Amino acid sequence: MVELSFSQLLVLLLSLLFLFTTLASSSKTPRFKYSLEKPHHPLDPLTTPEIKRVQTILSGHDPGFGSGSTIIHAMALDEPDKQRVIRWKKGDRLPPRRAEILAMSNGESHVLTVDLKSGRVVSDLVNPTFGYPILTMKDIIAVSQVPYKSVEFNRSIEARGIPFSGLICITPFAGWYGPDEEGRRVIKIQCFSKQDTVNFYMRPIEGLYLTVDMDKLEIIKIVDNGPVPVPKSTGTEYRYGFLNETVYMDRVNPMSMEQPDGPSFQVEDGYLVKWANWKFHIKPDQRAGMIISQATVRDSKTGEARSVLYKGFASELFVPYMDPGEGWYSKAYMDAGEFGLGPSSMPLVPLNDCPRNAYYIDGFFASPEGIPILQPNMICLFERYAGDTSWRHSEILLPGVDIRESRAKVTLVARMACSVGNYDYIFDWEFQMDGVIRVTVAASGMLMVKGTAYENVEDLGEKEDDSGPLISENVIGVVHDHFISFHLDMDIDGSANNSFVKVHLEKQRLPPGESRRKSYLKVKKYVAKTEKDAQIKMSLYDPYEFHLVNPNRLSRLGNPAGYKLVPGGNAASLLDHDDPPQIRGAFTNNQIWVTRYNRSEQWAGGLLMYQSRGEDTLQVWSDRDRSIENKDIVLWYTLGFHHVPCQEDFPVMPTIASSFELKPVNFFESNPVLGISPFFEKDLPVC
Repeated sequence: MVELSFSQLLVLLLSLLFLFTTLASSSKTPRFKYSLEKPHHPLDPLTTPEIKRVQTILSGHDPGFGSGSTIIHAMALDEPDKQRVIRWKKGDRLPPRRAEILAMSNGESHVLTVDLKSGRVVSDLVNPTFGYPILTMKDIIAVSQVPYKSVEFNRSIEARGIPFSGLICITPFAGWYGPDEEGRRVIKIQCFSKQDTVNFYMRPIEGLYLTVDMDKLEIIKIVDNGPVPVPKSTGTEYRYGFLNETVYMDRVNPMSMEQPDGPSFQVEDGYLVKWANWKFHIKPDQRAGMIISQATVRDSKTGEARSVLYKGFASELFVPYMDPGEGWYSKAYMDAGEFGLGPSSMPLVPLNDCPRNAYYIDGFFASPEGIPILQPNMICLFERYAGDTSWRHSEILLPGVDIRESRAKVTLVARMACSVGNYDYIFDWEFQMDGVIRVTVAASGMLMVKGTAYENVEDLGEKEDDSGPLISENVIGVVHDHFISFHLDMDIDGSANNSFVKVHLEKQRLPPGESRRKSYLKVKKYVAKTEKDAQIKMSLYDPYEFHLVNPNRLSRLGNPAGYKLVPGGNAASLLDHDDPPQIRGAFTNNQIWVTRYNRSEQWAGGLLMYQSRGEDTLQVWSDRDRSIENKDIVLWYTLGFHHVPCQEDFPVMPTIASSFELKPVNFFESNPVLGISPFFEKDLPVC
């Protein structure tokens, strides 16, 4: 009876999801119109016919792909050689198209390469590293049903007085904690009450935890520490139209940015974006969510399109929770490598996620059976003007001359939002006319909370809960971190001749009598010779600038053309380096890394992330200490923040954000936006 009810719930959920995506994809929001039958650029994602062809080829290679015994966990374009992509021009024949597939067969991980032209599997690596491929939704749905087959679990739920109709179970990833969890795919299960609320995350059934063998669909372990009060549903609602509370806040009138002449950007062949002085390729990706490639900026003095970034994307997202207790110690998620940011990217909400003038791009991924799946409205592009200023100056020291020069700052934003379980992340790549690329990650959604018997901090006495503060009655907001590692393959005026320069601000003490000043700062530059020279922990009291330069491209003054990384607010991981989550998340041991370009080194936590042991991470690659001076190099930046929850985070969190910039430094001969036009009243509509 219980199992049937849960199965019906799953069928209903999937039906609603299908209906939702179908309606979203048929909406009238602007979307690219181009042939899905063939690619137009070497980096275009696999088309729907290509995905189908890959499935056919795989079925011929291994009958398990056709029967369902071999499962596809990820499928993406196996990108051509970098230099071949750089040399390619529109009108040229495309390089041979290949697909990379991560699959599971008989408990073993497979990394396959399929040549679409020849119709052959050209490579099939079995267990190349320790770990398993990204999970599928099929995995998660199947595992979610396992608890209901357990008499012990059902008795525990009944003992807590929770109706099965109000029960929902989710699958926190297991991580890796030693040999007893090796040799099989395992996952954790935690359950919640959704009775009288859709915000079940705020109603955890604490003290009851399960470990499941994912392939056998069997319970390995049940931990029942006895009933803990389930938080009430009161105050957990967050949907517009369902809130009954009075909001004492004056209404803010609706607003939008109008463009009487239409958007200034163009999207060619689905994925090639042109705007102002920028051109770049953008594509949806199952693991990274969104990838920016071949970003070039046009020099306003010469008209030359100059390369800045060959490829940039979120490589991994590490979220460790700070509760070492049973049922919580394993909560240290790797969201990109364990589940993927692409499949969790639900359709963006017009007028709220993206403004009226936005343009939407769909994603196409492969199901576990190799069938193309549409991910509608996954990415949006829009121009932003928020009243900011690009540059300005007013002069008061020249009598009789009225100088008031100001230029509005308009930018182009590429946005993706993903809902990875309880958390929502918004990723923005923002392009500015002055050559700056600003990358922002914002977090919202629900906290992962812990149930407690306490309803007020006074009940705690002197023993505050180690996990985090009380944020509502019977609800503890567990302290946790967010770390997002970005892969930034910078190509400053070409890929073969870049160097990483640490620009140190060093305090100098003046001798007595030399000046009325006692101290000042002096700039000294150090070129990193090897990868270990570029393993950097940032410090406010030991300040550096971090430049990537092309020493072979000099300005008229002799300065090398470059870009600098400008960090925003950040945080460092404070976990011990021998702690299992930190071993797997070793890319957070430093905030900045620079490695020698290697096309196989893209995922900071490793290719096979699920239950990995940290043997294939950015730390491992960097410790090889390869030469990076005047080479093709990759910059890695880890953005992070500590999150100590508070009452304002309940029941859904206001957005918090952090960012960094890639900014020209001696790249242009002078201010590149000096000549942009101001706005005039006559150019704007009268509403």
